[in-house]
Amino acid sequence: MTVHDTTQLGAAVRAARKQLKATQKDLAMTSGTGLRFLIDLEKGKPTCQISKVLQVLQTLGLRVELTATSDATQEGSAS
Repeated sequence: MTVHDTTQLGAAVRAARKQLKATQKDLAMTSGTGLRFLIDLEKGKPTCQISKVLQVLQTLGLRVELTATSDATQEGSAS
């Protein structure tokens, strides 16, 4: 799945959590974050702490993979 913004990231987290049949409270406790944080993350709050986001993703068995877009690659080679 390709995620382009925080709303899509939140939706992906919510979908993975629901697939595991876990509540927000369960996931918050398991990942070492707070319930309020998890609610904000699933709503797509853009200011969530990246370290906590990564904790939640790891708990869900999700990973982050960074790839350069063709536009970014062309811009980088021009400098």
